[in-house]
Amino acid sequence: MAQAHADAHHYFVPHSSRWPFLGSIALFTTMVGLASWFNEVSWGKPVFFFGIALMCGVLFGWFGDVIRESIKGNYNKQVDTSFRMGMVWFIFSEVMFFAAFFGALFYARQYALPWLSGEGDGVMTNALLWNGYTAGWPTNGPAGVGGHFQTVPAWGLPLLNTLILLSSGVTVTIAHHALKAGARKTLLLFLGLTVLLGALFLYFQGTEYIEAYKHFNLTLGSGIYGSTFFMLTGFHGAHVTLGTIMLAII
Repeated sequence: MAQAHADAHHYFVPHSSRWPFLGSIALFTTMVGLASWFNEVSWGKPVFFFGIALMCGVLFGWFGDVIRESIKGNYNKQVDTSFRMGMVWFIFSEVMFFAAFFGALFYARQYALPWLSGEGDGVMTNALLWNGYTAGWPTNGPAGVGGHFQTVPAWGLPLLNTLILLSSGVTVTIAHHALKAGARKTLLLFLGLTVLLGALFLYFQGTEYIEAYKHFNLTLGSGIYGSTFFMLTGFHGAHVTLGTIMLAII
């Protein structure tokens, strides 16, 4: 329980927090390690996992400070509103982030490819750039960039992972209501289930990527389809990874 409520006219601002600085170092270390790992640099993998461990430590300490500040009664209604608005704007930025990538995918599929094949206003584009090219989807472009590939079947792991994500939404909602009701055991149970489902999703996505690379020859280099597929699903997987880590720390 909070020891005292904050003054309604006083807005609490923490001083000299080290967590944003340490968090930026952790993120930088993680991404350098990941990029090096992808480029088969020997030290890339351990640096990546060191960065992840560092990020977990930063989040653990940062969340702990917020909890202690709340218990001390430093937060008033205005601070609570700031937390909520910060999350609203963050979610909005994520919506726009993915909308940009989906927009690029839609443009490439509905406009760029038909123009390259000579449809509509693309007659001269087809004649001058890729004479005789006929558009189809999925495609790796007129030059067959990356060679022949196969798509990942929609009714296999993608469907399973969709069901897992929907289930995790249910379990975290139950955990949220248990938190508000003060039911700690129920909270821990369903929060733990949510973390487990997030980890399961990431495992199956990794399995899907391995299958795509080894058996379907579908890579980031497989033209516009391969690049947009891995860009969208990869960023989504990164979001699930960070969310799972945060829920585990919570």
